[in-house]
Amino acid sequence: MRIILNNASMVPIYEQLMDQVKNAIISGGLAENEALPSVRSLSGELRISALTVKKAYDRLEEEGFVVTVHGKGTYVAATDKQLALEARKKTVEDDFAAAIQKASAVGFTKDDILEIVEILLEDY
Repeated sequence: MRIILNNASMVPIYEQLMDQVKNAIISGGLAENEALPSVRSLSGELRISALTVKKAYDRLEEEGFVVTVHGKGTYVAATDKQLALEARKKTVEDDFAAAIQKASAVGFTKDDILEIVEILLEDY
């Protein structure tokens, strides 16, 4: 698993870490029951606080993406296909919402935004 963190980003480090782990799970890059790096090893590798990694792992567990077995480690949770599909949809919806918010902030109307989406969809 390759994690790239942007210290200049306005997104907190733990959220960046969570998003990348989630994406790896959703895309199948991390398989069910696969062990994640230990908190200590990942914090050392990324040169961030162990508390930051722990916070990300705890939040991922709250959302049902991972399971922590005390003394053994953190593992990708067994997921059902419907839950994985819903998580993918949510990720795409969040991306669209951010793009719409950005477009609205610079003065685009609903019709302007729809026109852009239609133009982009022509390529697919």
